[in-house]
Amino acid sequence: MIYSAQNPFGIFLKQVFKGLGQIMLQENSVTGFLFLLGISYGSFNMGLAALLASACGTLTARSLKYNSSEIDKGLYGFSAALTGVALVLFLKPILMTWIFIIIGSISATVIQHFFIKRNLPLFTLPFVLVTWLLLFLSHHFLPQVLHQLPESLVTDDNLYFFAIKGFGQVIFQDKLLCGTIFLIAVFINSPVAAFYGLMGAFLGGILAFCFSIPVQDIGAGLFSFNAVLCAIVFANKRIKDGLWAIIAVLLSFIVSLFMFHNNFIQLTFPFVAASYIVIRLKNTLA
Repeated sequence: MIYSAQNPFGIFLKQVFKGLGQIMLQENSVTGFLFLLGISYGSFNMGLAALLASACGTLTARSLKYNSSEIDKGLYGFSAALTGVALVLFLKPILMTWIFIIIGSISATVIQHFFIKRNLPLFTLPFVLVTWLLLFLSHHFLPQVLHQLPESLVTDDNLYFFAIKGFGQVIFQDKLLCGTIFLIAVFINSPVAAFYGLMGAFLGGILAFCFSIPVQDIGAGLFSFNAVLCAIVFANKRIKDGLWAIIAVLLSFIVSLFMFHNNFIQLTFPFVAASYIVIRLKNTLA
């Protein structure tokens, strides 16, 4: 009875899992739980960070008495969770990193609330801003906490799975099984969103091939994950929504290409920028 309406901990846990599900815009606690399983399979520390950060974000929203329906939808968990996972990727697994995760998840939640109250569809931008800031501070003031990222190793056998790996890279996972779990998790809540995300991932990878991006980056899904999110935003059964999704993927690729050639840490900024522009354009034309 852990999810019973009369069980406060069950309600809180469901909000936390929905926060994880909202990483790919899915308001579904089962989807969020599967995301957590996939993250934990890829890295136990990342799984722990995702759970801790989503819980901190949810607790922050509840403590500050944000709108209860927004909390129930998981809107204060996803940017926090992404911040937690990203910090484990870029920083060493030491005490300072876990302190940063707590601070970062709280900060991302407050910024998320600022955008929600102003009806700004900026999705994971709080995660991007907070992570950029903490990495900047770490680089300049605490270089000893920085972690050297391993190079992506892609063979001919798994190069063809770059689209599925794109699903995994949304939450910083490069294992094929992680991407598969994430794809199934989205499909459980919305088959249309899963299809859109997969097609977006293919399109992002194909565009990267056309612009001679290193094959190891394409094969690892690094030019597909922003496309996954862009496509899911506009997932619908109408043809015109598919066209909007294609435009968003194209725009996100342009931003990704610029950031790649200028050695910027992309995170999900290309997705945020492209989706915001297309949503504004769509609303204006409507």
